[in-house]
Amino acid sequence: MALETPGCPAANALPPLASRFLKVADLPWKPTQVEGIDMKILMQDKESGLLTALFRWQPGTELPLHEHVEVEQTYVLEGSIVDAEGEVCAGDYVWRPRGNQHVARAPNGALVLSFFLKPNLFIEGYAGQTLE
Repeated sequence: MALETPGCPAANALPPLASRFLKVADLPWKPTQVEGIDMKILMQDKESGLLTALFRWQPGTELPLHEHVEVEQTYVLEGSIVDAEGEVCAGDYVWRPRGNQHVARAPNGALVLSFFLKPNLFIEGYAGQTLE
């Protein structure tokens, strides 16, 4: 595994078994290819696809149809995320099994903490791509 926190050279320079204490406010927001969704990568392993990140959704943003290649977990810090199965609001949590497909929307915006074992795969809009 090649774990890292992009945008945090001090954490990446530590010995392999050292804990990484991050000042999340100091990490940069990185735009994704989906207009209106930015992310702060807290930890990732590019080789395996393991990812923990904050996602900031602007009001009205829609994430096109995508499939969860492995289990995805999301805790909503602010706002809400809506899809055909329901709505997850601030303070609530949702997990989706491998193979789940959906279109996600943030009608009023959202800030979420998400955990991925492997990146989602777009079926529409950015077909064949993963969220980057």
